Amino acid sequence: MFKLIKLSVAAPRRIIAAAAVLLIATAVFGIPAASSLSAGGFVDPGSESARASATLADTFGQGDMDLVVVVDSQAGFATGAARSVGTDITRDLAASPFVSQVISPWGSPPVPGTLSGDGRSAMIVAAIKGDENTAPKRARALADRLPGSTSDVQVHAGGSALVFSEIGRQTEQDLIRMESIAIPLSFLALVWVFGGLVAAALPVAVGGFAIVGSLAVLRAMSFVTDVSIFALNVAVALGFALAVDYTLLIISRYREELADGGSREQALVRTMTTAGRTVLFSATTVALALVSMALFPMYFLKSFAYAGVAVVGFAAFAAVALTPAAIVLAGDRLDALNVRRWLRQKLGRGRRPRHATERTGWYQMAKFVMRRAIPLGLVLTAALLVLGAPFLRVKWGNPDDRVLPTSSSVRAVNDRVRADFPMNSTTAVKIVLPDVSGLTDPELDSYAAQLSGVPDVTAVSGPTGTFVGGQRRGPPTAPAGRTANSAFLTVETTAPLYTKASDDQLDRLHAVAPPRNTSAQFTGAAQTNRDGVQSITSRLPVVLGFIAVVTLILLFLLTGSVVLPIKAVLLNILSLTAAFGALVWIFQEGHLWAAGTTPTGTLAVNIPVLMFCIAFGLSMDYEVFLLSRIREYWLASPRTSADNDESIALGIERTGRVVTAAALLMTISFAALIFAGVSFMRMFAVGLTIAIVADATVVRMLLVPAFMHVLGTWNWWAPAPLARFHQRLFPSGGPARETSGLQSARPSGIP
Repeated sequence: MFKLIKLSVAAPRRIIAAAAVLLIATAVFGIPAASSLSAGGFVDPGSESARASATLADTFGQGDMDLVVVVDSQAGFATGAARSVGTDITRDLAASPFVSQVISPWGSPPVPGTLSGDGRSAMIVAAIKGDENTAPKRARALADRLPGSTSDVQVHAGGSALVFSEIGRQTEQDLIRMESIAIPLSFLALVWVFGGLVAAALPVAVGGFAIVGSLAVLRAMSFVTDVSIFALNVAVALGFALAVDYTLLIISRYREELADGGSREQALVRTMTTAGRTVLFSATTVALALVSMALFPMYFLKSFAYAGVAVVGFAAFAAVALTPAAIVLAGDRLDALNVRRWLRQKLGRGRRPRHATERTGWYQMAKFVMRRAIPLGLVLTAALLVLGAPFLRVKWGNPDDRVLPTSSSVRAVNDRVRADFPMNSTTAVKIVLPDVSGLTDPELDSYAAQLSGVPDVTAVSGPTGTFVGGQRRGPPTAPAGRTANSAFLTVETTAPLYTKASDDQLDRLHAVAPPRNTSAQFTGAAQTNRDGVQSITSRLPVVLGFIAVVTLILLFLLTGSVVLPIKAVLLNILSLTAAFGALVWIFQEGHLWAAGTTPTGTLAVNIPVLMFCIAFGLSMDYEVFLLSRIREYWLASPRTSADNDESIALGIERTGRVVTAAALLMTISFAALIFAGVSFMRMFAVGLTIAIVADATVVRMLLVPAFMHVLGTWNWWAPAPLARFHQRLFPSGGPARETSGLQSARPSGIP
């Protein structure tokens, strides 16, 4: 750190020039990242459904995704115009190498379930080969070649494969919309918070550096592994938010050191040895909280680990390297173009000098809270728990086409399929028998017949025929097949997805014994959803344990206490309760018009996990800012109970404005995602906005001083062996130690 400070003072132009070159290189490489990323990533590759899907793809050329084409004609599907168009589409899709099977009323044989009740619409379903990455692209290419609508016949495309393609397109549009909203609002807030146009430009530069750097990392990662396109939104929002956090902390401390009478060089050195170290410590804590998402098997969550670690690393590096260099170059111009000063002059309101014995509102508020610590702490804790109570009713699910806005044509097609057609391929369950060597066709038929007797099952297509209610009713009407070693069947069902009826039916299907005790592997939306939920919930204890252990260790290294880290973990979890309760109340249960989305009765299981890891990391960001400053005053005091309270009040006085201003600016970054067209990103934005606001206000400014007052000098306790270990690591007191004393910051009359 000291060498970097010396370089910033001695050669600031070289640092800025090197950063500019790196920025240009990463921008050229990273900006096209969206074209390399995927809208998938919700499937556990090691799950039962994934293994079944792999067998279907490798052995039978079947894919999990489909392209659905709805042909409308007021004259009916049997008319010359509709028949001609439908027959041509069916033939063209069947001839495509990307399609494994096509069913329609114009096929051979015709499938009755593909007609609407009024006979004016018909549905063509094409099974698309490929996985989450390739199938959507193939479906989009096929949809783009469909004939256009005429006055007599209208053609509309949908289906699960096209849903993923549309989600990718919508996400790119959401990113542009988010930037167009967040950047102007954030810059206006930056000008006000930082006190001038020049100072406000610093976090924009740091944020831009962090964002393009993380985009370059995501694109590079996409060459060796799958990366989710949704990581782009988080990279942009998080990069800008952390840039604001870190630069605001550094500039505020620099101005404070200047106000204490030091030279610019002395002020910068003291700033970077205190606030600079805090930034690096905070970045380490946030990055380790985010890296925990790599422990999940879905690349949707892994992608946020890649993006999070990259953006934190670039933001921290830019903050500690570029900010001091920019401060040196700016000199007196750092506070130039001060909008607040200009407004005060225009309004005739000069800056009122503050007496040495006068404390700010933050100090007074902390003292007020500590005088009423127990009742305030109990009331606020109870309020957060009550707000979080709806989370006890959570029901997990996976996203489907209803994550798209109702204005989407793809969403409209899928809505029509659910409402108007007896057959719905999204509810179908496919059963793979990976080893059927030695089994006869009658044995497979018996298995299919038993499956067809399960409640809400409309038909089961086996290798030799279709079974309804335990009886053969004709040739296969849905994908099915057999090789010498493997076979698969398709179960058609009317049980709505993500409901108790669907869960119960899946249990009953599993309970039907395969022939001769061969193994059966299930796939389809219902099974994939179950596997995804189980994969995440089974790993949650490990992930939460990892985050807790990392937090406890890092905060112990920061504070030398074992009490404060435990307090921090508990309060961080408490700060998230209101956000998680809001997710269930709004998006699962549909209150407040579900924030403009379509409630499905479930929450996408990935989003609360993602939100927890990010919000927990950002909460630790504020915790490190606050505790590091409180500890500076504590170490310089006689360390009595009164000194504990005074250190808390002084620490909040020095960091309160920084934390709340950073939270405001961070809220703007994430709240811009509320306008996202993809509903689960909107849910993520609402939850994270609530979590940030609750943490920076209720928890950090109210509950922290209340709890620390009640604990008193026990805040700083550690067992003797750990205390000696910490002393050996940090003989001067630790990474938060300030060289100046407590007395210089106290008003007269305070012991």
